Amino acid sequence: MRRRIPSIEALVAFDAAARHLSFTRAADALSLTQSAVCKQIASLEDYLGVPLFNRIKKRISLTEAGAIYAKRIAEDLDRLERHTVSLMSHRGERNVLELAVIPTFGSRWLIPRLAHFHAANPEITVNLTTRSDPFVFTETAFDAAVHFGSPAWPGAISHPLFGEELVPVCSPALLRDHPCTEPRELARLPLLHQVNRHAAWQRWFEAAGVKDVDAMGGPRFDLFSMLVEAASAGLGVALVPRFLALSELESGKLVIPFHLPLPSETGYHLVYPDPPSTNPALRRFTDWLLAEAAAYRRAQTPASERAA
Repeated sequence: MRRRIPSIEALVAFDAAARHLSFTRAADALSLTQSAVCKQIASLEDYLGVPLFNRIKKRISLTEAGAIYAKRIAEDLDRLERHTVSLMSHRGERNVLELAVIPTFGSRWLIPRLAHFHAANPEITVNLTTRSDPFVFTETAFDAAVHFGSPAWPGAISHPLFGEELVPVCSPALLRDHPCTEPRELARLPLLHQVNRHAAWQRWFEAAGVKDVDAMGGPRFDLFSMLVEAASAGLGVALVPRFLALSELESGKLVIPFHLPLPSETGYHLVYPDPPSTNPALRRFTDWLLAEAAAYRRAQTPASERAA
């Protein structure tokens, strides 16, 4: 069956006009005449049977339907452009891996190790895109994802990588100005939160034997990398996975006021569609990442436990 899709020229003209809210500026952006843009949009409205713009004298605005359509078309055009550029860049070779990763995990744990993978697999290109929430693989171009949380991912195969320990961190200057001799006293300082771990501080205080403090107040940050920076700047005390703050801890920019780690209830996982992509790069990357994760777990295990 013939697809019911308007012409790409009409969609591009509509996208430009919706972004600029001006047929003239859209024409300039596309190197077309204003009349050509108007003609494309009129053709699109005729095809859809729905007005997309309100036209009042020389000004335009999106109709309600036009605003919804503009958002979706912009996403579709961006996706189409990414797929096209990817194919052109790699000439259709099946040595490119599209990976979705959690932002701070990607920047602080995965990327520093990728040089080892590239050294052993110079012909494979790994493209990283940050995605924090689960998604349906069939609706994306991703071959795999690294996520934190439950190992269950509908329609996917999951490999556990490792867990994490949350530790309190702050700048040495903050601790000098506000000495703390017991965990309870941390509640007097600004507590920095990660938006998806809103109960983490409460759990940490309870694990430390402190039951009667309100640990919900304080600034909230979207990413752990933001938390690390905020704590380094002296804005308060952050509760972060130890491995995501290693460089700051080793350099002395951050200190751990109380060595009372809080193990997370879940962990990091590599997931990919079931059945998996036939892309050979996926198998090579999976084998490498699982080996790296196993080496990392061994390095985190105390020598006494390894010997046992």
